[in-house]
Amino acid sequence: MMLQDEKNHSVIGSDRVDGTAVYGSDKGKIGSVDKLLIDKRGGNVTDVVISAGGFLGIGDEKHSIPWSKLDYDTELDGYRIDVTKEQLMDAPRFAGNEPDRAYDREYQSSVYNYWTVTPYW
Repeated sequence: MMLQDEKNHSVIGSDRVDGTAVYGSDKGKIGSVDKLLIDKRGGNVTDVVISAGGFLGIGDEKHSIPWSKLDYDTELDGYRIDVTKEQLMDAPRFAGNEPDRAYDREYQSSVYNYWTVTPYW
């Protein structure tokens, strides 16, 4: 839950982002933020890992998405991406039990190609 003072700022702690709902273009929930990926040298958030599918974290798939694809929607109190759940599920993904996959350059390249975003590197 966001504290009242935090609503007036443009920055947010990573602990407040983890678990936040992610909504698709139809405003239906398509997943939730699992973690943020941060460029060690530049200090900028580069990607967000979204957990989708599964039940109570079992059998879920992880999808890394360039951070620039998400917008915060105050009405939904969550992040919004201009895609459908089907498009997300067709995107490059990895199983919840292989978290290091998100850092793999080959995987990241496939993500940026899929979302047609210029890579940050």
